[in-house]
Amino acid sequence: MAILALDQGTTSSRALIFDNDGNIVCQRSKSITQYYPSLGFVEHDPLEILDTELLCAAECVKEYGEKIDAVGITNQRETVIAWDKDTGTPIYNAIVWQCRRSAGICEELISGGHEDYIHKTTGLGVDAYFSGTKMKWILDNVPKAQELANEGRLLFGTVDCWLIWNLTKNHYTDVTNASRTMLFDIQKLKWDKKICDILKLPMSSLPQVKDNCFDFGEIRKGERIPDCLVGLRICASVGDQQGAMFGQQCTNIGDVKNTYGTGCFTLMNIGEKIRLANKLVTTIAWRIKGKTVYAAEGSVFNAGSSIQWLRDELKMINTAKECDIYAERVPDSGGVVFVSAFTGLGAPYWDMYARGALLGATRGTKREHICRAVLEGIAFQVADLVNTIKTEFDCDISRLMVDGGACVSDIMMQFQADILRCAVDRPRCVESTALGAAYLAGLQAGIWTPDEISKKRVSEKVFEASMLERKAEELYKRWKRAVGAVSYFSNCELNK
Repeated sequence: MAILALDQGTTSSRALIFDNDGNIVCQRSKSITQYYPSLGFVEHDPLEILDTELLCAAECVKEYGEKIDAVGITNQRETVIAWDKDTGTPIYNAIVWQCRRSAGICEELISGGHEDYIHKTTGLGVDAYFSGTKMKWILDNVPKAQELANEGRLLFGTVDCWLIWNLTKNHYTDVTNASRTMLFDIQKLKWDKKICDILKLPMSSLPQVKDNCFDFGEIRKGERIPDCLVGLRICASVGDQQGAMFGQQCTNIGDVKNTYGTGCFTLMNIGEKIRLANKLVTTIAWRIKGKTVYAAEGSVFNAGSSIQWLRDELKMINTAKECDIYAERVPDSGGVVFVSAFTGLGAPYWDMYARGALLGATRGTKREHICRAVLEGIAFQVADLVNTIKTEFDCDISRLMVDGGACVSDIMMQFQADILRCAVDRPRCVESTALGAAYLAGLQAGIWTPDEISKKRVSEKVFEASMLERKAEELYKRWKRAVGAVSYFSNCELNK
């Protein structure tokens, strides 16, 4: 038995093959180019997304050399692609979830009095993070977009939808990705006409919405499709954070996980009943066999990308691992605090105009202190999310399940446990996003039962708080002051 998971992320396209025990037997990864055409703008090339994902998948399938029983897709959420239905040609670069270009559209929605309706209907706040205002920006700013819309040829989709369409020619998305668009009624499970009308978005351009476990179609022959993939069936699709949640088996109400990737995303299972929060979003965790489970979520827009910034822009490190190596050489950050608001601040601040800041530096500040401050800054932002969940849902959180590439950092996970005062549980397989997609595909294909999947998670290491509680509280207070300084700076007109 083998399941191929296509994991298309913000900085790379990846493919992994899992065996019957949920072990990785083969994996490939290809970086994708990041484009920053203007202040706060972030873009990807849709064809590069497609081609790198297909290349990774083909290399895995060829190396494995045996039958693939099912395919599951998981993806960076909220990123929007628009293309011509007749030719399949993208009409603009993918507008990435981190992109802030539609902040002005969001301000118009808020000033127009639409915020409350959008929140109650979609579970989301009005923010440039979500897909709907990105679609609106494309319609308003890409000349060909309106022309195609008038002719009924314009298709919009998130990355899952783009991949599924190119592989099967079915214009499908799944409920988890739909629930991130700011256009989807999470109670009625359908596109909301009123919001689409407010944004002047043609509903004919939106995909059909399916459950996470669904027969999305068979991979068809095509100019860009490797022959070894033709005939494989796509049995699941899920947004990356919900995929990680399912991969971690957060199937009980109150289970909480955080993924340390390009950003950080903390989700808590809240069950089958929608519960709205003020500073968090409510989203669909998954829908399987007609049963919908919801999650409360908080997002950090820049986490692992901060480490990449040290490597690629500042040239301070050569590899991500070096960040840990330098950070471990000093006992603390030397008073330095780093707020990685490169593309704004997410929950609980929701500041679209915030930008990054390095505070507390002295003439004695070294690379080691900055590396440590970057790691601590990620942990502080996750603490913000967890503390907000505890406050808004009046609950205690004694264990945080973690995954994603950056969670392999022992120094950061220990600091996370110290600041949160709770156990931080890292699984043996930290590729929970791809694993969740594989599990869902396996359910649809009849390979596993829910009971069998629930027994597969194995902890690799559990971190417990060791720092004095008083010191942890002082460090967290200093962090909050740093965020306050960033928010004050973001209100300057020059930053808008």
